[in-house]
Amino acid sequence: MQSPTLLALPIVIPLLAGALSLIYWRSRKAQRIIGVLGSSGLLIASGFLMEKIWREGTLVMHMGNWHAPFGIVLVGDMLAAFMVLMTGVSAVTTAFYALGSVSKQHEHFGFYPLMHLLLAGVNGAFLTGDVFNLYVWFEVMLVASFALLILGGERAQMEGAIKYVTLNLVSSAMFLSAIGLLYGLMGTLNMADIAMKIGELEDTAMITVVSMLFLMAFGIKAAAFPLFFWLPASYHTPRVAVSALFAGLLTKVGVYALFRFFTLIFPFEGTLSQSLMVWIAGLTMVTGVLGAAAQFEFRRILSFHIVSQIGYMLMGLALFTPLALAGGIYFIAHNIVAKSGLFLISGLVFRFKGSYELKELGGVYRQYPMLALLFLICAFSLAGLPPLSGFFAKFMVIRAGVEEYAWWLVATALAVGFMTLYSMVKIWAEVFWKEQEVCHIKPPRKFRGGTRMMYATVIMLAGLTIFMGLAMEPLFRICMMAAEQLMDTDGYIQAVLGVTP
Repeated sequence: MQSPTLLALPIVIPLLAGALSLIYWRSRKAQRIIGVLGSSGLLIASGFLMEKIWREGTLVMHMGNWHAPFGIVLVGDMLAAFMVLMTGVSAVTTAFYALGSVSKQHEHFGFYPLMHLLLAGVNGAFLTGDVFNLYVWFEVMLVASFALLILGGERAQMEGAIKYVTLNLVSSAMFLSAIGLLYGLMGTLNMADIAMKIGELEDTAMITVVSMLFLMAFGIKAAAFPLFFWLPASYHTPRVAVSALFAGLLTKVGVYALFRFFTLIFPFEGTLSQSLMVWIAGLTMVTGVLGAAAQFEFRRILSFHIVSQIGYMLMGLALFTPLALAGGIYFIAHNIVAKSGLFLISGLVFRFKGSYELKELGGVYRQYPMLALLFLICAFSLAGLPPLSGFFAKFMVIRAGVEEYAWWLVATALAVGFMTLYSMVKIWAEVFWKEQEVCHIKPPRKFRGGTRMMYATVIMLAGLTIFMGLAMEPLFRICMMAAEQLMDTDGYIQAVLGVTP
């Protein structure tokens, strides 16, 4: 079904906002207004897109009226639309929080144009129906994220950026090599066309090789075990608004690509890829949570927990049932909200206390009880306590594991949930509950308009994680629709190519 305008808007809006930000480079006020309006417009457009897909099914846009597989296509199914919607949520919270947290110097260095470019790259990756264009949008993300990571040029940022860009370039090289091999095998890079033809190939060994290359490339970008160390080495170094944007979005694009490729293109159920994914999911959960338990810096703890939570999402793919896939998709949305909220809370703690080191902090509960309450909401959601969104996200993937008799994976997921709670309790005890012992750090700042805006953003995210728990039934239907569409490859092929496989 055709709907060119709606499918293009999530890409066009941030590109247009980024261009306007460059035009008004010298006006800080104009860039801030464009940042808020552009991100709000993206959220509204993504909401309309998801509503249309809910009513009408998968939407397709043929660029230049060149029909697939010969032309470039944008494809919007429920998974893509849901991911674009969550990108809009992340964009809005980042734009509003940045009003109070990003300095004039960082804005002058290009924070807003880079933010919009990153959002365009993320949405392009979600909506493209072509493998090579997925690579292009990944590179757009890499360029924008690297520039945001080093914005300000501080020493810690540069050290983290070297690890970040090095491993991501290795991932990009694997990705491009896999694309070349895939094109050599199939003679096409349209996802639907590949999905229709790949079952006809007799060289199954070569298909396995190519699928392993894609698995490694996307696994690195998703920060899955064993090549995840670039994430906790870099995500704690930039401005907190950038950290929250990265935590919410970047690794989720890698997870999305794994979901898309190993449901649509490559045979997965009962293959080597599925066996590996089971182990990768379990080990990603364990290594991430153990790394968090060993840290005593606020944002480094949260960074390791990004890795841990990626394991739950991959568990949904590894189990490969409609419920498991729906649980993995819901977990992505929950993690974007809860993790972004925790990173933004760490920024408020830094504003008031002047440090991210747990040993230098304390007394926040007594001085800022509202901030403590917001932390508890987001932390309990991350740990999976009812009735918050994290509980239902973990419940769905764990129940799917029980139904598939994946007992060791279920036991791992439960144990990691308890360890996550331990990390959150550690932050609570050190940052919020104990008395502050160190007195040489900066004193708390007085409340200003910027601080109120930062508070309002965190309140919105905390409220959203509560809402996602209380409104579980409609969200479950959305996730199940997305999962069923992933399992129905024939429906995707027919929507894009107009033929029945």
